Amino acid sequence: MIGVAILLGITAFALMVIEYAGGRNFITQPIMVGFIVGLVMGDLKTGIIVGATLELAFLGATSIGAVIPPDAMTGSLLGVAFVINAGASAESALVLALPIASLALIFKNFYYGYIASLFQRKADRHAEEGNYKGIERVHWMTGLGMAAMLGILVMISYAAGSNAMSAVLNAIPGFVQTGLNVAIGLLPAIGFSMLARTMLSKSNVHIFLCGFALVAYSKLPILGVAIFGVVLAMILVQAEKEKTTVMAGGDDDDF
Repeated sequence: MIGVAILLGITAFALMVIEYAGGRNFITQPIMVGFIVGLVMGDLKTGIIVGATLELAFLGATSIGAVIPPDAMTGSLLGVAFVINAGASAESALVLALPIASLALIFKNFYYGYIASLFQRKADRHAEEGNYKGIERVHWMTGLGMAAMLGILVMISYAAGSNAMSAVLNAIPGFVQTGLNVAIGLLPAIGFSMLARTMLSKSNVHIFLCGFALVAYSKLPILGVAIFGVVLAMILVQAEKEKTTVMAGGDDDDF
């Protein structure tokens, strides 16, 4: 058990490093995590099945603007590991994966809010001194610290066992869990509004309202709105090119 826990902790650490140092390659998505944990624990079939199930559950857990969603990687890794270890069904992984992902989010928010700010101050001092190597070291230390924290969380959680993790999660007061659920539900909306605030202007707000009306009144799926958006963008770009060409041609005609 301890050996597998250490191996899973190393896996979590490696996945985080590959994901963020490798240029956001989505290796921490549940379906990929399930595949890798299945390889590590010797049950590839179960790993893929459980990972695909959790992928559907965490499909909307996407970072929008400044919003940090529940940590799907940690929840999926432990959920798949506990299911393989206990020989349970794929659906039972959701019982632990979602709460663990929310618990990991608390640790990540603490790290980003307090620990990362300490590194930031050090980076600011290096910037004032013109020490770009120092800034680079601080950048790596901050990222590796986050990966190490999640790796240790995974290792301790698996070593403690699913029953112990359930007891810890159940010990969280009900009002805290309710508050977290409400906050998690509101965060995507806040993230979208923050993103929209940086994108919207008087020149394009009518396009946003058009997309909203298409979804609200025609029940058009998001993919359909995206297709219309791409077509509209191409039309606007082409119209701008033709306008520029006409203006340039008009100047030539004057001569």
